[in-house]
Amino acid sequence: MEANKFFPEVHGNFAFGCMRLPMKNEQVDYEEFSRMADAFIDAGFNYFDTAHGYINGLSETAIRDCVSKRYDRSRFLLTNKLTDPYFNKQEDIRPFFEKQLELCGVEYFDFYLMHAQNRENYKKFKACNAYETAYELKKEGLIKHLGLSFHDKAEVLDMILTEHPEIEVVQIQFNYLDYEDENVESRRVYEVCEKHNKPVLVMEPVKGGSLVNLPKEADDVLRSLNGGSNASYAVRFAASFPQIAVVLSGMSDMAQMEDNISTMKDFKPLTEEERVAVGNVCGIFKGLNLVPCTSCRYCVEENHCPKEIRIPDMFAALNAHEAFHNWNSAMYYNSVLTTGGHSKASECIKCGKCEKVCPQHLEIRNLLVKVADTFEKA
Repeated sequence: MEANKFFPEVHGNFAFGCMRLPMKNEQVDYEEFSRMADAFIDAGFNYFDTAHGYINGLSETAIRDCVSKRYDRSRFLLTNKLTDPYFNKQEDIRPFFEKQLELCGVEYFDFYLMHAQNRENYKKFKACNAYETAYELKKEGLIKHLGLSFHDKAEVLDMILTEHPEIEVVQIQFNYLDYEDENVESRRVYEVCEKHNKPVLVMEPVKGGSLVNLPKEADDVLRSLNGGSNASYAVRFAASFPQIAVVLSGMSDMAQMEDNISTMKDFKPLTEEERVAVGNVCGIFKGLNLVPCTSCRYCVEENHCPKEIRIPDMFAALNAHEAFHNWNSAMYYNSVLTTGGHSKASECIKCGKCEKVCPQHLEIRNLLVKVADTFEKA
C-alpha cells in the first residue's frame, strides 16, 4: 500500500465512513461493526469519519465502543465535524467539541471539519466565529488538521477558501454521476480545490448506493468489462484524480467492506475503457429521470420532518419504480413506509424544513407529490 501523498499519517487513500453502520433493532450492531473495523485496520487502513448527527447520535458512541476502546490511539485516525444545529453562538462551540471528544472516547481529532458548508449556513459559521474557534482548538493540539465539508456551488467554495486560507482539506461529494451535474457541480468544485491547492476528501463515491444497484441496461455495461463490482468502478473513478487524498465509503456490512478493501488495497486508476463505460452508464441514468437522493437522511433526522415522513425511503421506492418497473416498489411503499407511525407522502404539510437541510438541494415537497401520485392513487 502506497503512503498517502498529502497526509503521511493516513494509510492508503481509503476511509471508513460511519454514517451507514450495520444496524440491529434500531441500534448499531456492535459485533458486525467491530468485525468490519478489524478487517479495515488489518488491511492497513486507519481513517474513520463521523459526525454528531449520524445515525441520530449513535455513530460517535459506536466508534468509542468498537474502535477507541479496542485499539491504541496510534492505530486509527478520526474525523468529526461542527454541525449547524448544535451551536447558536461562539460560546457553544467549545463545550460541544468537548462533548464530541467524550462521546468518541478520544482526546483529540485528527481532522475536524466545518460541516456541510453552503452559502446560507456559512453566514452563521462566520457570525459565530466558528472557523476562528476551531483554529484555536487546533493551536491547542485538540485538532490536527482543520477542514470543511461542502454542499453548494463552486463559486461559494471559492469564496470560503479565499476568506479562510487556513483550511487544510476539503470534503466534497464526488462521483461519476455527479461529475458534470449542474446541481452538484462535482467537477467545478474539485477544480476550485485544485485552484487553492487543497487536498480533497471524497464523500458519496457510490451516491448512497445508487451506483451499486444499477438498472439492468447500466449494469450490463459494467458487467461487459469482466472486472470488478459496480461499487469498485465508482470508488476507483473518485480515487483516480490527482488532488484526491482519501475516498470515504459508508459501509453497512462485511461484504461491502471486503469488496472495498479488495478494490483499494492495491488501487489502480480507471483505464480508458472503464472511463468510457462509466460515461455510458451516466447517459443511461440521465434518461431515467431519477431522484438524485443519496439517503444521507439529513431531512428526517434531527426532527426536521414534523410528520415523520421517511423521505429517503420514499424516493428509493420511486426510483425503483422508475428504473425497474416492478411491483416490489409499490409493496415496499405500502408495507414499510406507512407503518410504525410514519406518514404517507400525501400527508406532507409543505413546511420546507427538509429542503433547507438537503445537501442535494432537492425540491422535496414537489417530489413527494410525485410519490403520492405514483403509489397512493393506484
